[in-house]
Amino acid sequence: MKNQVLEIYNNQKELLCSRSASVFNNYRSEAYDALTANEFPSTGTEAYRYCPLFDRMNREWGVNLNRTRFGINAKDMFRCAIPGIKATVGYMLNDVWGSDDDEILLGDGAFVCSMQYASVAHAGLIEKFYGKALNDKNDAFIAMNALLVQDGFFVYVPKGVSVVAPLQMVNMLWSGNDMMVVNRNLIVLEKESSLHLIDCDHSMDRNHYFAIRMNEVIVSDNASFSYTSMESTSPSVANLRRFAVSQAGTSRVNMGNFGISNGATRNHIEVDLNGEYAETWLGGVLLTRDAERSENYTIIRHHVSHCTSNELFKYILDGESRAGFSGRIVVDHGAQQTVSYQTNRNVLLSDKARVMGRPQLEIYADDVKCGHGATTGMLDEAAIFYMRQRGIGLDEARMLLLQAFSADVIGHVNSPALQDRLRMLIEKRLRNESVGCVNCLVK
Repeated sequence: MKNQVLEIYNNQKELLCSRSASVFNNYRSEAYDALTANEFPSTGTEAYRYCPLFDRMNREWGVNLNRTRFGINAKDMFRCAIPGIKATVGYMLNDVWGSDDDEILLGDGAFVCSMQYASVAHAGLIEKFYGKALNDKNDAFIAMNALLVQDGFFVYVPKGVSVVAPLQMVNMLWSGNDMMVVNRNLIVLEKESSLHLIDCDHSMDRNHYFAIRMNEVIVSDNASFSYTSMESTSPSVANLRRFAVSQAGTSRVNMGNFGISNGATRNHIEVDLNGEYAETWLGGVLLTRDAERSENYTIIRHHVSHCTSNELFKYILDGESRAGFSGRIVVDHGAQQTVSYQTNRNVLLSDKARVMGRPQLEIYADDVKCGHGATTGMLDEAAIFYMRQRGIGLDEARMLLLQAFSADVIGHVNSPALQDRLRMLIEKRLRNESVGCVNCLVK
């Protein structure tokens, strides 16, 4: 894939840059040098030991350099009807801004727009914040993204503004051809602001996609950022979603990833706690079956004292699926009074399913409370027997146990209506039913 990306860039550089957000062009030369100089990661690379994407990469991928929208209207295809949500909805069609308006207003000066539009209309904000959180110069996937990216979305919430309605970004894959999808997104919350972002991934056909989406999030002093992602794609989709989150003092971040169906997915989240009394919660529920492959890879770095972080990831695996969890907590020198815990719990519904876990602590301070743990097992047969003795059928007993297993993760989502929808989607997936929503062509 590395050679293919370099060849695309060398042969199509002029077209790529002319159809791109201008801010991205400033970083292509640096990305080219980095991708050329660095080895492409493999399962032998420490940070990518459980990465499920490598066997999906040896394919000729098309890249939408002309910014074609393929003749469909995302709004007509996707009609989300979650009772009680009333979210503001934006669209990315593959890696093209798919909403009718260049900029969607969220109230009191907050907005979401394409990076291409922001590079012109909000050039000062882009210059101030872009590249401040996601700046790893040695990662080949970041370099590949920086070399080929042309668009993404920019979310900005001004100081003191609380965006009341959630912002729902719908990422739709549809092209009629095998395609590499490349996005770079920037989310900025100024001091004392708040936002709930819902990220939905959907695929509309059975073509092969390799989606590389990079996100950087700036959460300023006393700001609050909630994030919920829901992936419902097909076995032919490979998805790399990376987050780099920078938190200032007394800020709060709550991020939940819910993998309902997929092909091969890596969620890579790195959080830097840069200000005292910052709080972070990361978690998710992952459902896999058949030959699906998934991984959550997290790093939380405590750079200063009096910060708190918690992680809770739960997996339910069936068929011949594979899943991995790699979590690392780093407590720097001087980051005293840190409280940090990490938990991974897994249930195997098949003796052919496999899960790999690697929780890690790196502690360089002496006044901390930190811990981690991981467990893997089957459903509790005693509990099933107890319920069956009381007239509950086997399938319903299993369903009740699995719903209870995922309940505490879902409980961290800050919208009761969205909690209900997640419970419904998880139940439908466990019952092998379609996870599509009513009145929506996305299934």
